[in-house]
Amino acid sequence: MNPGPSLELFGHPFSSYTWKVLIALYAYEVPFTFRMVGADHPENVEVVQTAGPQGKFPVLRDGENLLFETTSILEYLDRHHIGAGTLIPEDPDAATAIRMLDRVFDNYVMNVMQVVVDEHIRSPAAPDLARCAEARGRLERSYAWLEGWLQFYPAMDQVTLIECAAAPSLFYADWVHPIPEELPRLRQWRARLLALPPVARCVDEARPYRSYFPLGAPDRD
Repeated sequence: MNPGPSLELFGHPFSSYTWKVLIALYAYEVPFTFRMVGADHPENVEVVQTAGPQGKFPVLRDGENLLFETTSILEYLDRHHIGAGTLIPEDPDAATAIRMLDRVFDNYVMNVMQVVVDEHIRSPAAPDLARCAEARGRLERSYAWLEGWLQFYPAMDQVTLIECAAAPSLFYADWVHPIPEELPRLRQWRARLLALPPVARCVDEARPYRSYFPLGAPDRD
């Protein structure tokens, strides 16, 4: 559990996937250096561009180890810097269940929400409305599934891989397509997640960048 002085996270405070890693680092007080990725920090951009095939952040550097893809980063942190079994259970079947939900939040919430965001970035005046409507419909289907799943998931303050994935995806997805009132479990869980200290810290650190959100950031969060 010795993080060493060389742990660095390359990302941006407004990035949902950067949050996914930051939540774990903050929750378990893992010492690290944050490396902002942006035009003012070309040296950090270069690290990200050379780390993976698509040059996407976040990227974690630990000495000579350079890791990309958030789930892989969190698995590495769990094993080497937080305490094996904290974010992901050591029991293989339980770990499989948690990884499955991690993919639900990344692939069926976060990435679906991003379709609408990308359309408004691509053409602010004329986004593809059919494509946006299709993505919103997919979000509704994911929301409904999660409402049912929450019957069996205990509300807790411990941060696992599920909370790391769920908090940023639901935070931004609700901006794009608000969670309907007829899904009270999901609405309440989103609020509970945002109240967790490591998540609240990410929300606050991202506030200066809300103007970047192409749909207009609501004032309610």
